[in-house]
Amino acid sequence: MELTVKWAGNMAFSGATASGHEIRMDAAEEIGGQNSGARPMELVMNAVAGCTGIDIIMILKKMRLDPTSFHMDIKGDRAENPPKVFTNIHIHYALEGELPEDKVIRAIQLSKDKYCSVAHSLKADITASYSINGVKGEKML
Repeated sequence: MELTVKWAGNMAFSGATASGHEIRMDAAEEIGGQNSGARPMELVMNAVAGCTGIDIIMILKKMRLDPTSFHMDIKGDRAENPPKVFTNIHIHYALEGELPEDKVIRAIQLSKDKYCSVAHSLKADITASYSINGVKGEKML
């Protein structure tokens, strides 16, 4: 994979991904940025969610299951000192539809433990919980 990231002045950068999409990044105003784009660590958390979300949809579709709705709530904790890496990331998967709990658990575990390359690229401890049709699952993954 190759991509290009160019300095856009001050603390801002503009990236062109290998698939041709533009991403604007900037620092917070309190450290000299102008808030003209996403923070790089925000993009990391979004990347974890996007990666695992894609995995889960693919796995559920292979199981011939189609969620009617799906979103994730992600919370990340970072180290106090530089490089301020993520130490813990928790993802709550909220799915709607005719979805057997054991199949949802299996899809989440496969993504978390085997398939999500973004999550496996981080040093963070990643945990997961889930709800189906608004009912929170009892199992912490």
